[in-house]
Amino acid sequence: MPPSIEALKGVKTLMFDVFGTVVDWRSTVHDELIKRARDKIASQAFKEIPEPLQSRLKDISDEDWDTFTEEWRASYNEFTWTFVPGETEWKDIDTHHYDSLKELLDKCGVTSVYTDEEIRSLSLIWHYLRPWDDSALGIQKLGTRYVTSTLSNGNRSLLQDLNAHGSLGFKRIISTADFGAYKPHPSTYLGAVDALECSPNEVAMVATHLGDLEAARANGLRTIYVERDREEEWRRDDSRWKDARGWVDLSPAGGGI
Repeated sequence: MPPSIEALKGVKTLMFDVFGTVVDWRSTVHDELIKRARDKIASQAFKEIPEPLQSRLKDISDEDWDTFTEEWRASYNEFTWTFVPGETEWKDIDTHHYDSLKELLDKCGVTSVYTDEEIRSLSLIWHYLRPWDDSALGIQKLGTRYVTSTLSNGNRSLLQDLNAHGSLGFKRIISTADFGAYKPHPSTYLGAVDALECSPNEVAMVATHLGDLEAARANGLRTIYVERDREEEWRRDDSRWKDARGWVDLSPAGGGI
């Protein structure tokens, strides 16, 4: 029996992390930030903005927008990883993306360059992230053998839009918001398993983040590691990364889906 089949013996459902694993948030968000800035600068309304504000936006380089993108994503990681169900006030990811975008624009001194409608529209770019080249075909093929599902911190409407936008073909859309928590809280993994009417060892978590897989494994799920460029937070000289190579159930050759 091939190693991949043996590793997934008894698995009925493949449950995917989405940001980073299935879709390329980094390039999509970076490109959109640059496009929106250039569109704004070329607009008639921009000429009516005070000169100091015009200069601030014009002075933001493509490299600066790259840093902005990383900080926007980092704010999401901080928010979800520190969220405590029953203690932290609930906020869905769309709201977080909007709030954190305003904070970052304010940090750059350009919040007032954009209207609130423009900021809200830009915050929704996370609904339209480009999938990695292998994602749609891979998920569709896997869907002929397994139930394919999301398990993402993104809210349900966001995940539905990503599924449609990328023609991903997920059979089930499950958001951690369904359980009033965010990964890596145990209730998200176990809630999804229950929703899928499976036992934990019948579900394999597919992710490009070993921290996500570690939490899934702690709750009895199987684990599949997909390597994506610049996604893994654990350094290769970190003992956790080295240990993970021994407990991950499957890591496809070439790293893709």
